[in-house]
Order: sequence, then structure tokens, then C-alpha cells
Amino acid sequence: MTSTMELYQLLPKTNCKECGKNSCMAFAAALMARELTPDDCPPMKNDPKYKENYETVSGMFSTTEGATETGLIVHEELCFGCGNCVVACPVNVANDPHGVGAGKAPKSTDKLILIIEDGIVKAQNVDECRRFGKNKILCTGCIVTCPVEAIEFV
Repeated sequence: MTSTMELYQLLPKTNCKECGKNSCMAFAAALMARELTPDDCPPMKNDPKYKENYETVSGMFSTTEGATETGLIVHEELCFGCGNCVVACPVNVANDPHGVGAGKAPKSTDKLILIIEDGIVKAQNVDECRRFGKNKILCTGCIVTCPVEAIEFV
């Protein structure tokens, strides 16, 4: 994972404010938070002298394609539907105590973050994940219980 400072080193450092931020450091922080994209920096995107850095920065963020707005990526091609992630998720257990929480099939799938659908894990309600929001916790329940690394956060 790239740090804000590493990202800043690749920016033009002109503090032109064309991106809407007060400085290139603020732009780097906004990039890291995924509030902006590399295309939001006109000098880096349009000036040939920054072309190489623009491609590097764009490449860093292309790895997040397929991620939800919270950074969750489910590699459906790897998943074989074991369901370990579904029952290991504390939010799923709290939201479905008589289904997932009791070690049974989910009874109310509309409240769950991860579900198994057609033999593949699907993400829904990801804004409920404990890894996000103002009281976030570095929860790894779904990741560590997946035997094929089909789930990751970026």
C-alpha cells in the first residue's frame, strides 16, 4: 500500500489548486481517501513532463478497480462458496443472530455484509463493515477465514 508521502512525491508539487485542493499534499491525501482520482490533477494529466508520474499514479489506483466504495474487493473467480467469511463477520452475526449467529443458513440476508449467492460470495451493505466509518476497527474476520484469499481490502 502506498503512503500519502510516496504519492505526494509523484505529484507536480506546484500547489496550483486546479484540483480544488489547497496544496499537492492535500491532493495526495484526497487521492488516498479516494475522494479524487489522478485525472483530477490537470498539470499531471496534461503536461508531458509529468506523463511518467501520471501513468505511475494511475497504475496505483487501477489496482483498486472492482473495489467497493469502502475498498472491499471480492475475487469471485477464486471463491468456491464455503461461507466461512459470512459466519466469521461480526456484523453478520449481530444482524442475523438466529441464522448466521446460530451457525445456520442466513435468515435475513438483506442485513448481511457478505452473502453466498450461486456458490460465490457477494458483498452488500458494505457501509456497515466495521473497517469503515468513524468508529472503525481493523477487523479481518472475513479475510483470515477465507481459504483461497478471495476477499481483500485496498
